[in-house]
Amino acid sequence: MSYRRSNVLHVVEPLFVQGTLDGVLTAAATSLRDTTFVVVDLETTGGAPDGGGITEVGAVKVRGGDELGVLATLVNPGQPIPPFITVLTGITEAMVLPAPPIEEVLPPFLEFIQGAVLVAHNAPYDVGFLKAACAKFGYTWPNPRVLDTAALARRVLLRDEVPNRKLGTLAAHFRTARQPTHRALDDALATVDVLHAMIGRLGSHNVTTVGDAIEFQKAVTPTQRRKRHLAEGLPHGPGVYIFRAADDRPLYVGTSVDIATRVRSYFTAAEKRARMSEMLNAAERVDAVECAHGLEAEIRELRLIAAHAPPYNRRSKFPERVVWLKLTDEPYPRLSVVRALAEGDTAYLGPFTSKRAADLAAAAVHDAIPLRQCTLRLSAKTTTPACALAELGKCAAPCEHKISPEAYEEAAAAPFRSATTGDPRAVVEALLSRISVLSDARRYEDAAVIRGRLAAVLRAAVRMQRLFGLTSITELVAARRAGDGGWELAIVRQGRLAAAGNSPPRVHPRATIEMLRATAETVLPGHGPVPSATAEETERILSWLEKPDTRLVEASAGWASPVRGAGRYRELLRKAEALA
Repeated sequence: MSYRRSNVLHVVEPLFVQGTLDGVLTAAATSLRDTTFVVVDLETTGGAPDGGGITEVGAVKVRGGDELGVLATLVNPGQPIPPFITVLTGITEAMVLPAPPIEEVLPPFLEFIQGAVLVAHNAPYDVGFLKAACAKFGYTWPNPRVLDTAALARRVLLRDEVPNRKLGTLAAHFRTARQPTHRALDDALATVDVLHAMIGRLGSHNVTTVGDAIEFQKAVTPTQRRKRHLAEGLPHGPGVYIFRAADDRPLYVGTSVDIATRVRSYFTAAEKRARMSEMLNAAERVDAVECAHGLEAEIRELRLIAAHAPPYNRRSKFPERVVWLKLTDEPYPRLSVVRALAEGDTAYLGPFTSKRAADLAAAAVHDAIPLRQCTLRLSAKTTTPACALAELGKCAAPCEHKISPEAYEEAAAAPFRSATTGDPRAVVEALLSRISVLSDARRYEDAAVIRGRLAAVLRAAVRMQRLFGLTSITELVAARRAGDGGWELAIVRQGRLAAAGNSPPRVHPRATIEMLRATAETVLPGHGPVPSATAEETERILSWLEKPDTRLVEASAGWASPVRGAGRYRELLRKAEALA
């Protein structure tokens, strides 16, 4: 194939070339031999990419070692060419004067690279100029996949093989037939030969597809390259993946709608987390647990993390480490922070993830209603010496029987009971009143403290009432349209996912629902808003149920929230949290 360099655009592209496989196969999985590359080189006036300054474009289209076409032209940069550039390239202002400007070159160039992988030596420089020119003159940059032969050389060649990664150095090292001359087409042709030489070296690194090559050129660690095989053979579908050590210990548990793709991402340059690098170094195997749909995958992930506490999972590792704020069962009840609820506990708030969070909510309750704060167990028959709070007039002194158990219940205990299961208005309005008084007195820091306590107690009440709405239902069946036209199905018992499955398209889901119901996990009712699951599991289920396209098929009882419950203060909670 012949070509000539001229002042006008010159394209040589045979009409008999077959279409590439890029449109047929998945782009990233296309083998390097079957990939169409366009190797491009630019000569410029120097400086930063600003949409101008290009003096020459050279591009060569190749596939499987065959040249399919050539695009070459000088370009009028619309600005003077510095003398040192003329000395370097031999391109003078007289040469580019009759040449087309870049805005006329871009349309045929963009058509020339369509569907191909773009290749350049020091690609960010050339691609930067081309993207800037497209932006300046209103052309859409197609965002092609890009290979950088300089970056590949840094990964493939050792320092004792070549002193640097310059194009001339690489061309000499590989003894290419065409050498660079600082002219666009000559340098593009030399880059073609360097590319082919390096593709020959990539096989020893188990890089055989264009996707592998693009990832390989990035700064992945030796551990990521060495253990990339762990991602092989995994299913493309929703589920849970488990990185395991040599002794089968789970190191990390994750979930994805596409297990294979997600696990593969751990071995790319996109994964930069130090703890994940440490985990990969210890990993020897990846197990996959396929799930019916995304919800089941999320729930299985939570349960596996809770069961095994993998060292590299930070969240959801210890769901049992929750605390509750409960009203004690005695004549003059008080608030107590406990790790578990007993059968007789009827008024409580939670679960809280830490004692600090529970203490903050308790402080809010004590600010709002006159519950006693001492920790003694009081008797309705025997008095106890009063504490400092009673002497300061901040406690009704039930210890000295200055208030009857019935009056204490009405003034202090009843408002807390209402806040936990129904209307928290008494607590909320008392705290808002205190905030207003403090703000009027310009005690803004004190007002902020009360606002933080208000947010803590509201957050807990909203969450608990929302959880209880689902955990009080013995069985609920829900369905959601799947991407293939079928249905994603879930059976929820007492707020716990008892079964999950898929109903195929164009088939009534009733038969699948009955099969799932027959094989679903038996869930016994317990005590509290999350008796049979963790709060996080029930919340994941709630999020799935509350999506607009989820349909409730059956429920053993109504799914509801208190009419005047804590949920009506969601906007107030949002504002309080925003100011925190």
